[in-house]
Amino acid sequence: MADTVLVVEDDPANALLVETILTRLGGFEVIRSHDGDEVLEIVSSRPISAALMDVSLKDTRVRGDKVDGVELTRRIRALPGGVGLPVILLTAHAMKGDRERLLFSSGANDYVAKPIADQHELVSLVRRHIETVQDFLDDGLEA
Repeated sequence: MADTVLVVEDDPANALLVETILTRLGGFEVIRSHDGDEVLEIVSSRPISAALMDVSLKDTRVRGDKVDGVELTRRIRALPGGVGLPVILLTAHAMKGDRERLLFSSGANDYVAKPIADQHELVSLVRRHIETVQDFLDDGLEA
């Protein structure tokens, strides 16, 4: 069974592009959403291997409150199923210092600038994060 990646992106063209890259080049199953409540429900109730999170979510809400990708990642981290979930931020606003600031403030694992310059590298990055978590879990089960 293929690993499932959650793509949180409110721009339909960008969401489709990321989904296409992940399914065609990576063989991943993809769930797309930009509804904050739905994203939290998915992470809480389904086995998700990784999440790609747009930083600049414009109309995303959780219980009526507007949230961006940084805040939504924080809320994912607060869930029992979200603590070890690899979250990779996607942003078109890549400025010097943004990577460190966004990773620190969100608790995300990694950061990719948009537009995505190397589709194969994106797939490799997602795989590496999934494998790191799986290796950690495997080591814990052997102990």
